[in-house]
Amino acid sequence: MSAKHPIIAVTGSSGAGTTTTSDAFRKIFNMMKISAAWVEGDSFHRYTRPEMDVEIRKAKEQGRHISYFGPTANDFPRLESFFKEYGEEGTGQFRRYLHTFDEAVPYNQMPGTFTAWQDLPEHTDLMFYEGLHGGVVEGEINVAQHVDLLIGMVPIVNLEWIQKFVRDTRDRGHSREAVMDSIVRSMDDYLNYITPQFSRTHINFQRVPTVDTSNPLNAKGIPSLDESFVVIRFRGIKKVDFPYLLSMIQGSFMSRHNTLVVPGGKMSFAMELIIRPLIQQLIETGKIS
Repeated sequence: MSAKHPIIAVTGSSGAGTTTTSDAFRKIFNMMKISAAWVEGDSFHRYTRPEMDVEIRKAKEQGRHISYFGPTANDFPRLESFFKEYGEEGTGQFRRYLHTFDEAVPYNQMPGTFTAWQDLPEHTDLMFYEGLHGGVVEGEINVAQHVDLLIGMVPIVNLEWIQKFVRDTRDRGHSREAVMDSIVRSMDDYLNYITPQFSRTHINFQRVPTVDTSNPLNAKGIPSLDESFVVIRFRGIKKVDFPYLLSMIQGSFMSRHNTLVVPGGKMSFAMELIIRPLIQQLIETGKIS
């Protein structure tokens, strides 16, 4: 961790709502007049979409699995080096993975490809990472150790699958069969590289629907925030003013000594109340207490 160049990482699997959370952080940064370097975790995939399709076919022929959740399809060493460099120097290189035609057209590229590597903006106050592996550990590679504030976005798994189905079929043009195959193929990596991160986080935001999501494969839409509760678990943060949060967030309650539950519609408000003072700590002292 670095007192000079703090790193905030929001981590969660594809379809977990990390992008929505990024919007909340953007609002907080604007309110606090913080200049942030924004980095998407997909920058550190190894393969373009056509290359990944080839690797998937190879893996099937060899009786093994490959997914964007695991180390084969991602450059974990480069991700850790990038976090380390930013923490020490406030510099580093990033790129973008272009998911859709709308994202790709300004670059005159096809979807499923990368932009060129480029330098981060100079003189930023902190770095904000949103993606799959902000807290990943694999062998000697330890990305989590470089993160000053690690946040997990963890909807219950049926909701996560619903979000993935809707997003990938509606926004990215994938068939339902392809999305289902991706979920099944990714399960080993999900259990080994995604799930363990949520035991390393400072805060987890877990959305739990209050409507029936028993069959995510048959869902026609994503349950709204107002049809959910959000379970917020704190770890390693000593100065959490739970009485204040309970008084400010109508309908909230404590389910455990370190766990606050809020109505889903209050999630953005809760994030602002919880995250803003932590960011202020990072800027002033370089650490969370």
